[in-house]
Amino acid sequence: MRDSAKINEIYKFWIESDYFDQETKEELLAIKDNPEEIEERFYKDLEFGTGGLRGIIGAGTNRINIYTIRKASQGLANYAKDLGGEDKGIVIAYDSRYKSSEFAMEAAKVFAGNGIKVYLFDELRPTPELSFAVRYLKAAGGIVITASHNPKEYNGYKVYSEDGGQLAVEGANKVFSYIEEIKDITKVNIMDEKEAIKEGLIKIIGKEVDDAYINSLKTLCVNAQLAKETGKDFKIIYTPLHGAGNKLVRRVLDEIGFKKVLIVKEQELPDPQFSTVKYPNPEEIDAFELAIEMAKKENVDMIFGTDPDADRVGVIVRNKDGEYVPLTGNQVGCLMLEYILSQKKEKGELPENAFVVKTIVTTELAKEIAKHYGVELIEVLTGFKFIGEKIKQLDEYGDKKFIFGFEESYGYLAGTFVRDKDAVLASMLIAEMAAYYKSRDMSLYEGLLEVLDKYGYTLEGIKYFTLKGKEGLERINSAMQKLREEKVTEFGKYKALAVRDYEVGERVEVESGVSEKILLPQSNVLYYEMEDNAWFCIRPSGTEPKIKVYFGVTGSSMDESKEKLEDLQNDVLSVIEKMLFVPCC
Repeated sequence: MRDSAKINEIYKFWIESDYFDQETKEELLAIKDNPEEIEERFYKDLEFGTGGLRGIIGAGTNRINIYTIRKASQGLANYAKDLGGEDKGIVIAYDSRYKSSEFAMEAAKVFAGNGIKVYLFDELRPTPELSFAVRYLKAAGGIVITASHNPKEYNGYKVYSEDGGQLAVEGANKVFSYIEEIKDITKVNIMDEKEAIKEGLIKIIGKEVDDAYINSLKTLCVNAQLAKETGKDFKIIYTPLHGAGNKLVRRVLDEIGFKKVLIVKEQELPDPQFSTVKYPNPEEIDAFELAIEMAKKENVDMIFGTDPDADRVGVIVRNKDGEYVPLTGNQVGCLMLEYILSQKKEKGELPENAFVVKTIVTTELAKEIAKHYGVELIEVLTGFKFIGEKIKQLDEYGDKKFIFGFEESYGYLAGTFVRDKDAVLASMLIAEMAAYYKSRDMSLYEGLLEVLDKYGYTLEGIKYFTLKGKEGLERINSAMQKLREEKVTEFGKYKALAVRDYEVGERVEVESGVSEKILLPQSNVLYYEMEDNAWFCIRPSGTEPKIKVYFGVTGSSMDESKEKLEDLQNDVLSVIEKMLFVPCC
């Protein structure tokens, strides 16, 4: 972090240098009498982490803008050149956010300026299609300009390697080191847009990749005939939440047989303001307010919606009381896992070497489902890139067959064409799954109850605290440090039986002190195995100014599980909140 003298020096440089445009200078001059705001914008560089860049749009080194985009792209270009990726090229996609298309072109001009071929989509596209396109075009890597489901003031720069997966930790660290070597933000190789297109260094892509992507997804239908027979009369309401999912989600549903997909018109078209929702996040039921109103009028049993870059999908169903209720990411994931494994087993298509993947904060119910079908379940750290890495290690280069992977935060994947969570694919499978239950005279909600009756009433929850800025980061770091140093193992009436610290790579049993190594990458995560088959996990977000706390319980009924979950959350948060909000810095 920079001291005040350095902050003021860089602030002055941004205002006075001819390199920066007038709009940027005016934005910075408007805060000249606000030292706190100047510090917030310049106390550090926007960090390039394992997910790339993500930050608030605006002027400054700690903001995302064309200059921080250029610098990151120059670092990535240097990395790609070292790997010999000039001729293979880089694929670039973007979503509907403010500045997304502009940032995509700025990145393209930097790659072109470094002699690296660019495949640039002609308009916004889903993030999973970028992952597909990298593999389809045999490119050296890709980027997508998106901040996923973050609020409207954010944007981001997400990097993919040549296997179509998000850049691994080792690769991200190397790119970060190349970026760090650029001491002068103005020293970037950049080519004029028209010249780059004329020279063939920027190639505009679109329909060909769309067709290949959709055709690949359709091969992953579990029961294509059922979709055609039942889907034509099955009504669904879909909302793209002003994002990139609109065209391709509707297309794949239509092509597999769903002819009655109703669209929430107010949320159909791209809108960087996301004017009909507080947050464009399908994890929040508020985002479905318009869809639910429409569902009541149309008498529809199921709603789903995708986030701005269409890698996450949320599902709303009608329960036995006629109320529209959201399914959690864990519930949807377990429904899909049960459906895929049961149907493949029934058809004799489930390979003996099959495996599925979930993250450590994802429901334990997945273990029971996988066990029932004799399928290996593998756990990875939070982040879908770790699921993508397992596909590469065990399916592409190993002797196992990937079937399905999911995480609690509404991300799902089947097949190996894509190496990231895919809401276009998930929408197709969820619709097919709903048609399957309809063929059994059941709703998707009744299907969930059937799964819970079969495997147990697990229930999960998540709480998070948003702590912005320099002080917020210090509070988050302080809380994690206190939990480790004070070795907290009692949370109200709940006691931990074992603690997993993924930063030191060790699991320790509380009573005996017996420890064992955790064979996963280092990560700032603490996981508490509690009494009565309960657990909770705490981790700072890697993409937002948040600290997240995940919870899980198991009961003999849903009512009992709800009660247990509420008790666990209250007892744990009473400890965590004190650590976050007492004076610490």
